[in-house]
Amino acid sequence: MTTPAPTPRKRAYRRRKLTPGGILLTTLTWVLVFLVVFPLFFMVSTAFKTEAAAASFPPQWISPITFENFEKAFDRGFSQFFWNSVISAVGSTVLVMMLAIPAAYALTIRPILRWRDALFFLISTRFMPFPAVVIPLYLLISSLSLLDNIWIIMILYIGMNLPIAVWMMRSFLEEVPREIIEAAQLDGAGVIKEITRVVMPIVAPGTAAAALIIFIFAWNEYFLVFNLTANSARTLPPFLGSFVDGRGQFLASLSAAATLAVTPVVIAGWVAQKRLVRGLSMGALK
Repeated sequence: MTTPAPTPRKRAYRRRKLTPGGILLTTLTWVLVFLVVFPLFFMVSTAFKTEAAAASFPPQWISPITFENFEKAFDRGFSQFFWNSVISAVGSTVLVMMLAIPAAYALTIRPILRWRDALFFLISTRFMPFPAVVIPLYLLISSLSLLDNIWIIMILYIGMNLPIAVWMMRSFLEEVPREIIEAAQLDGAGVIKEITRVVMPIVAPGTAAAALIIFIFAWNEYFLVFNLTANSARTLPPFLGSFVDGRGQFLASLSAAATLAVTPVVIAGWVAQKRLVRGLSMGALK
């Protein structure tokens, strides 16, 4: 019986030698992975502990498992805040992408007059910190009797994330070969067909990456929601902060609610991981 010849990948693996620099780089990589993953692991493990075990010092790594913390999170109204987050984050992400794609197209494929000024104006809206604008926003929304309104929060999310989406989509659209667009124009394709049937299939990974990032920004927004809502339109970030009050820090209940809160984002990132990596790499090379 003859031994099968090693594949090129196996031969390259055999030729690879362990150098001090390679060992150091590998060790540093695993240390960074541990530092990133450990807080998430600690949060999930604490969610299944009792409050006494969660507050103990040093931490109890092995303790009885309980699900009562998740019940407490739902008893405090987790479902309402969760659906507020879903409505505001998903709705604003869809509308942001619907506005960002044609805007980036007009700034890249068919540039408008003074397009550089338009790009600078878009990004300049992100220069001012949120605490500087929260009081004018509060007074304006209060005068319209629209405080504690989830649709106002969605509109604010759109204004907050649209410049980022436009800039990201523009970098992706710059990678579209102009020859393909010119060929579609010669075939009689209009602007709508040019965007939907020619450009969008090429930049689909970048679009998915931009949409996921915008969704995460909207899902995690705390400052505006905390100051412009009271109860009906509150989302998950202020709800999580309510577990720390004058009575103490309910770490186990907070960890359970936080575990439930991050689950949709983790699932979305896991589902879109291939498109996310490919999309974020677009525009890296010229």
